[in-house]
Amino acid sequence: MYKFLKRCFDFTAALLLFIVICPLFLFLSLMVMIKLGRPIFFKQARSGIEGKTFYIIKFRTMTNSTDSHGNLLPDEDRFTRFGKWLRSSSLDELPELFNIMKGDMAVIGPRPLPPLYNDFFTEYEKSRFKVRCGLIPPESLYFDSFVTWDKQLKYEADYANELSFSLDIRLLMSVFKTIFKRTKTDYGEYVREALNVERANMNKLT
Repeated sequence: MYKFLKRCFDFTAALLLFIVICPLFLFLSLMVMIKLGRPIFFKQARSGIEGKTFYIIKFRTMTNSTDSHGNLLPDEDRFTRFGKWLRSSSLDELPELFNIMKGDMAVIGPRPLPPLYNDFFTEYEKSRFKVRCGLIPPESLYFDSFVTWDKQLKYEADYANELSFSLDIRLLMSVFKTIFKRTKTDYGEYVREALNVERANMNKLT
């Protein structure tokens, strides 16, 4: 029953929020087109509920600059000052409201991760597929600047297994602090490898 009510809330909240922020959405769309060019949106495959693939929508944060051979330059060379601001402010994620209205995502849920990660989850971590992935991740409750894969996936599996109205309320209340925390993008020497790389390396050591 709660899953049905949660879906109704997700659709209604996403629709109302989009109506409210429509002027900002149009402004950012125009700025992306001027600063970064077309296309305005970035789409990429993600795994959602039951492990099904969908395409997440975000504002672009990098240019399409290429080298003399036509290959895309490294990410760090394609970032602009505007693109860095857009990503650090999390405003690049506003188009995900369309994913929520469509039913690919929820307001609250596990982070939408690439399908290639699916084979690297433990059986318990696959519990994350019981619910829709979300805009606000379960880790928001913990305000941890350095979330390891093990911790993130445990938070997400725990959330899916303990899904409740009270848990979602607690996560909603944490959203403003979460947004503030996510403006921090420089973690010094800390670098988290892609999940498939990290766990493949761990398997080699065991």
